[in-house]
Amino acid sequence: MKNIAANIYDWRPNTPFYYGWLVLGTAAIGALIATSVAQTVLGGIQDLIGQETGWDRKTVALAATLGTWTSGLTMPFIGRLVDRFGPRWMMLIAANMVGIGCIYLSNSNTLFEFFFAYIVIRAVAGPNLQNVIPRAVAVNFFARRRNFAIGITTLNRILSESINIQTITLLATSYSWRIAYKVLGIAAIPLSIPIFLLIRHKPEDIGQLPDGDKTSSSTKSIVNVQTAPLPIIRIIALRSFWLILIGEFIAVTSTSMIIFQIVPYLVDSGMTHTIAAAALTMGNALGGLSVPGWGYLTDRYTTKRLAMVILTSCIAMTLSLLFAPDGNIQFILVIAWGIVTAVIFVLGTMMLGTVFERRSFGTVVGITGPSRTAAMGLGPYLGALAASWYGDYTLIFIAAAIGYSLAIALYFSVQPRNTL
Repeated sequence: MKNIAANIYDWRPNTPFYYGWLVLGTAAIGALIATSVAQTVLGGIQDLIGQETGWDRKTVALAATLGTWTSGLTMPFIGRLVDRFGPRWMMLIAANMVGIGCIYLSNSNTLFEFFFAYIVIRAVAGPNLQNVIPRAVAVNFFARRRNFAIGITTLNRILSESINIQTITLLATSYSWRIAYKVLGIAAIPLSIPIFLLIRHKPEDIGQLPDGDKTSSSTKSIVNVQTAPLPIIRIIALRSFWLILIGEFIAVTSTSMIIFQIVPYLVDSGMTHTIAAAALTMGNALGGLSVPGWGYLTDRYTTKRLAMVILTSCIAMTLSLLFAPDGNIQFILVIAWGIVTAVIFVLGTMMLGTVFERRSFGTVVGITGPSRTAAMGLGPYLGALAASWYGDYTLIFIAAAIGYSLAIALYFSVQPRNTL
């Protein structure tokens, strides 16, 4: 029996291509499970939840905020654990917990039950299946194509969000939001099996080298795998670490402040809920497709320079929403905004890759996780408050444009150092 279990645990397919590509594909399954409870997905059906329960948008947004913040608090621990022990059991347990949690969420009858279920699921899903572990594994398997691989993990997340937005909207409008979460929860449990069987921590575990190299192109790569992660005190002593951390916090807050209000913004302008969700979905999907392209460019050119281009484009597209007329042009501009801003959620990670090597990357991403997810959680609530207080979405768009400008200044001051 032990031999059978060992054979199952050690089994992997003999692929005609580099195994790292299969690892990235497997990570997409984890992203699909995790994003069933993403704040963007929740934001797409917040009005439907409110219609049944009587909760207003600020209440639902608070659940998203607390869930995202709790997820962030677990990230440093997840990052350290994956650097030391690998991802397989962690992702298996997390996927099943998300499935069971979604089923529990679908049966919640009180505000406490809803908040408790959503917060716990988010705390498990984000770092294990969507953020820390997939990004750390991507960096372990790819050196020359590091940012391209990170871009693929972001593509996984965004496409998964797009699928889940449409799935949950269809189920929630056809049946109820409770049926929608129950279906997603039931689907998550069997999807955990291929994750466990196929995911690996680093290429050396299966006798390969980063990027699929036949021989080691640098002794440095092997040394980094065999060396323990950097002490946290040394990581946080770097000025560039803090510049990236703060810049990412501001940029992600600015983006999530808008994205959670996109569907209400379009609905309040006269669009149907289905069409508004379609605009968000198309922007997410096309934006996700663009992220690996940005990763490819940053692998070939200067990450910092391209960050300036990206953030400047975010300013322009955000301000365009201020003057967008209702109707088709507004629909198109929302899609364009989604395409441009999609890379914001991974841009900080790409910047970190210019400062830290792969031996400590899980730890570094984990340390920055609380800030990143705090920003993702703060944004929706600030956006809801601003829209409620000001009466429309003008203040949100102006504040976001200012935030992107501050991020430009902070990222510009980062000094890359590829020796840590």
